[in-house]
Amino acid sequence: MAVVDVQNIDGKKISQVDLAEAIFNVDVKKSVLHEVVTMQLACRRKGTASVKHRSDIRGSQRKLFRQKGTGRARMGNIKSPLLRGGGSVFGPDPRDYSYKVPKKVRKLALKMALTSKLKDDELLVVDKFEFEQIKTKKFLEAAENLKITNALIITDDKNENLELSARNVSNIKVLQTKGLNVVDILKYKNLVLVESSIKAIEGRLLP
Repeated sequence: MAVVDVQNIDGKKISQVDLAEAIFNVDVKKSVLHEVVTMQLACRRKGTASVKHRSDIRGSQRKLFRQKGTGRARMGNIKSPLLRGGGSVFGPDPRDYSYKVPKKVRKLALKMALTSKLKDDELLVVDKFEFEQIKTKKFLEAAENLKITNALIITDDKNENLELSARNVSNIKVLQTKGLNVVDILKYKNLVLVESSIKAIEGRLLP
């Protein structure tokens, strides 16, 4: 078991906590992390390229002129792709870039990301992160005491006062354990775990 110091929001050590070896001490493979990060970023990608096809254009369905006898090429209605303002023929439609990797691979990558933070000494455990009211100034004081300027903070349940207090602070993000993911862990320099969230993480990742 890895043993980590537990601090309060004043930056003082108050106890220690054991972290499960099966989660916080696994072999880190960059190829697995890369596979899951690529998948997550693809799922976040929005395929917004789009055109209007013939059926999407507003206009009369009336045939512009008779089929024969005019000397011109035959023509349908005003929504024809051959006319200015008509529908596009082979233009792009919104597409979905998302795909999935196996669940076991996603869980393994999450363990590797957590392990890397612990090995790099970038993981902090805080006993609780609670404020009586929404106050960004209070959060900044706590961040200064903990010596964090770029961090992902993980809570077990919704903590509205913390989330709103940290909302306008750059390079700080607050997530619940159910939203824990590889991209955000690797994106931020420090990972701050509220002590009560450790049990939730173990419940999610341990077999």
